[in-house]
Amino acid sequence: MSVKDKIKSFQGWLAGFSAVTLAVGGVVIGILFWGGFNWSMEMTNTEKFCISCHEMRDNVYMEYQDTIHYSNRTGVRATCPDCHVPREWSYKIVRKIQASNELLHKALGSINTREKFEGKRLELAQNEWARMKKTNSRECRNCHNYDSMDYTAQGRRAYKRHIKGFDEGQTCIDCHKGVAHQLPDMHDVDESVVVGNKSE
Repeated sequence: MSVKDKIKSFQGWLAGFSAVTLAVGGVVIGILFWGGFNWSMEMTNTEKFCISCHEMRDNVYMEYQDTIHYSNRTGVRATCPDCHVPREWSYKIVRKIQASNELLHKALGSINTREKFEGKRLELAQNEWARMKKTNSRECRNCHNYDSMDYTAQGRRAYKRHIKGFDEGQTCIDCHKGVAHQLPDMHDVDESVVVGNKSE
């Protein structure tokens, strides 16, 4: 059977259905597709998924367990996706597409040993700092809202620096590097490279 005959056969088969049946079928297929897509998005947006590879589990996750974001007096824990994946759907899709690069590097074994990870730690940190700077620390602000801060409950040094930073247009990551992971060795790094260009 030729391609032309197959198309005619399919058209004949399709003609046997009413427009309502086709519309309902399309809606059902659309719901199943959309549900499956959202389910897979949520499955890849969990801490369990994030630490399923040893590169993350044995390096940054181990460090994170010793921070206030993991264990604190209030019992509120920020997990990997809370800090590294936007909540808004459109930004989340973009971030997931960017994260597909991590699958390539998993396959290449770019940081599959502690030595390789330490060798790339500064570059990885700078990439994440730049992303957070570009988004005005959007994921930090999901929990830490400037307008909700009680400056009187903060230490004198903290509240002065917060007010000064906000007045100067700084964002969380400008000052709070290393709150969830160890800082890379930055002895020989130009400070402007580390904190980002203030003029951007």
